[in-house]
Formats: sequence, structure tokens, C-alpha cells
Amino acid sequence: MANKVLKERYVIEKQLSKNAGRRTVLAQDLQTQELVAIKLLIFNEDFEWDNLKLFEREAQTLQLLSHPAIPRYLDYFDVDTSIGKGFALVQSYIPAKSLEEWLKSGRTFSEEEVKQLAKALLEILRYLHGQQPQVIHRDIKPSNILLENRSGNSVGEVYLVDFGSVNTLAAKKGNTITVVGTYGYMPPEQFGGRNVPASDLYSLGATLIYLVTGRHPADLPQDNLSIQFESAVNLNPDLIDWLKWMTQPSLNRRLASAEEALKALENPRQKTGISAVRQKPFGSRIQVNKNGDNVEIFILPKMLSFWNVFCGLILMFSMFSFALLPVASIIRAIHGNLELIFLFVILLLFLSLPCGMIGFWILWELLATSFRSTRLNLNQKQISLTYMWPWWKRQETPLLKKDISQLIYKEGLWIQIIAGQQKYTLYSLISYYFHITITHPEIEWLAHELSEWSGVPITVEDEN
Repeated sequence: MANKVLKERYVIEKQLSKNAGRRTVLAQDLQTQELVAIKLLIFNEDFEWDNLKLFEREAQTLQLLSHPAIPRYLDYFDVDTSIGKGFALVQSYIPAKSLEEWLKSGRTFSEEEVKQLAKALLEILRYLHGQQPQVIHRDIKPSNILLENRSGNSVGEVYLVDFGSVNTLAAKKGNTITVVGTYGYMPPEQFGGRNVPASDLYSLGATLIYLVTGRHPADLPQDNLSIQFESAVNLNPDLIDWLKWMTQPSLNRRLASAEEALKALENPRQKTGISAVRQKPFGSRIQVNKNGDNVEIFILPKMLSFWNVFCGLILMFSMFSFALLPVASIIRAIHGNLELIFLFVILLLFLSLPCGMIGFWILWELLATSFRSTRLNLNQKQISLTYMWPWWKRQETPLLKKDISQLIYKEGLWIQIIAGQQKYTLYSLISYYFHITITHPEIEWLAHELSEWSGVPITVEDEN
């Protein structure tokens, strides 16, 4: 096809790539004298109707995008070539080698360069996933990432190309499912036709694993669908943990957005000041049930000890005794002194009643906590919190996973999950002092579980 002119404007110079039903050629635009990349979809024996749907979607999507690291849409038209009729999509040409080509040529990437690549690509994904509707690339892999102009400590300019598998929320309407992607770089949910922003994060994580190991993820061992690459690399544990987080096979344990992934990369969990409790402590009363993307965490009650009851009763009677002092004074001063009676009524309302209520609250908290179990239900979209007593059940308003902005841990006191104006608080102050609910190892382990599910790093609040 060399030297053939398309649309009386584009002179083909050479073929860049070829696969079933598609070809990509390099051409010169006679009007602008610039080089362009032209994708051709030809109606031949390899043609499938799904390919046409994806080809048209790629053209429509590129028209709506404007980012320096993404090819620009230039033209779209019918073609009639010697190998058959079809369609042509013209894009700006990026004269750069892919990561696949760089690795095959012997180039290696340092840990700092891998981080630079990750940040650059996450910025591109943040742009794509921020579109309305969201744009999911669905085929991030080394051959679809271009790199040029390496200089000094800079890894170079990074580009994301080939939107032939792109999907959008608008494209989900209908009954047909088209499964696309590349084996080894596809997350498990993509095999079922499900695609979310976290799906692109998995593919990016798998691509980076290929860079640091030199082996395609499909060639690495797996354990319960998790890529086992740690023994093949010599990296900072922070980066290893982050890559494992990006490539969690379960959606509810994977980082959920490019923004969260950037925050986690820049602020590793090991530097949060909380010890890395990775497994549930031995003998814990917390029960965890996992079923696919759904996780249920049950915190079972602990019955009161004699010491708990004794301390609670002492506190309660102390508060009530303090509350009854002004009442006794009122009785002594009741004979004819109306001003004094009025003064002590005010004292009763603003001192005695609050003190009495505090004493009652202390006893109630002790009793209620000793019978109360707590259930956290986590899925891909939200977290719900339910408190259950033998005689009553209370469910808090669910928090949407995408709205969770902070996960605050205060040693020995609480975990707070904050989403906008809503928040969940686990491990109350009164329960801490009476050692009723969760132990320190349990609360630290639970904090890590919630962090991995939400994709939000743990923020440690100072004691003061």
C-alpha cells in the first residue's frame, strides 16, 4: 500500500502494524505536510461486526478528548483499497517507541523511573475517568504506552495510545457484551464484560510489573489470581505493596481511582505511623466472611467482667451523688426564701440533671456495649454499618465508596471513615477505657483492611 493516496490527501509511507481485520499505516498529510497515523478497518475474511462497533466508538471518543498525552482525532472516512473496502481513522502521529520496544532493545527502568511512569499514566487516567461519561481504556499494556525524549533524571514524555478497546458509560446500554483486552493485563472482572476505572488501574499495575520483572504477568506464578512477582524484583517494600494493591484481583480490595492511586504512591501506608498488621490477630472475636466482591466484618460483643461492672457502678453512683448535693441544699433552704429556692432550681437544671444523665450514660454504655455486635458490609460501591442488640438493631446511612475521603486512626481510641459530611466511628472512648470492644492489634488490622478496600491511605491522628 506504500505511496497509495487516501481521500486525495493522505500519502501512505509504510505500514506500522497489522492484526486481524485492522492495519495501521504511517502517512503524510498533503495539506499540512505533517505525518499522521491512519487506522484501517477492512471488510475481509477477518472482519467481525464487533470490530466495527469498537472502531466507531474509538473515533467518537477521540473527538471528545483533548490531552497532550493522547493522540488527536483528525479525520474519519470510507476507503476502497486493493485489499477491500472499509473505514479509516486518522490520528496525530507520535514518533516514539513503546515500552515493549524499549524493553526488547535492552533498556531497563530504575525504581524512580517506574514511579515517574506510574504518575504520568495515572494523570492521564485521571483525565479519562473524569470525563462525562467516563472513558475506560480497557487495554493498557506495554505496547500501548509510548515513551520518548529521555533526559537526565527524567524518564521522558509518556503517551497512551490505541483506544480501539475503549468503553464509556454511555456505551453500556444494550444487551450485548464485548470482551476486549490482553490476557495477563486484564483484571478478572473484565473477562465478564464488566469495566470500571479500577480495571484500568489493574492493567497499569500489571504493565509496571512487566517493567520491573522483564516478564509478562501471564508468565509469572499466581496465587488465587494474585500476580506473584515479589521474588523476581529488588524493590522498596512500599512500591511492592502499592503494585500488589493496584493488581488486587478483587475489586473491593483494589485501589478505586487514579487519584487514590496517586495519593497512595506518594504516601505509602508504611509511613503512616501505624504498624503493618496484615493478618487478623490470633484469638480475635472479629469474624470475616468473603463472597466475591462482598465482605462482611462482624465484631462480636464481649461480656462484662466483674471489674467492668464494679468500675461502672462506682462512676455512676459518684455522678448521682454529686447530682444530689444541690437537691439536699434546696431542701434545707426551702423555708420561705424564694430567691434561694430559685437559685437552687437553676443549679438543679444546669448541674444536677447533666451529672445524673452522665452517670446513667456510663452504665448504659457498659451494658449496651457488652451485648452489642457490629457488622460492616463492604462491596464495590458502598460500606454500611449496623449495630445489633438482642432487642434492637440500628443501621447507619451507607457511605459510598467513591465519596470516602479520609480514614483516620487514633491509637487506642477509634477509626473514623469520613465521606463528605458523613462518618462512621468504630471503637468508642468509653469502650476503650473499659477494654470491652476491640483490642489494639484488632483495630490496627481493621484499619488496614478498610484502607485496602477503600483505596484511602490511613491518616494517623496524634494523641494530643
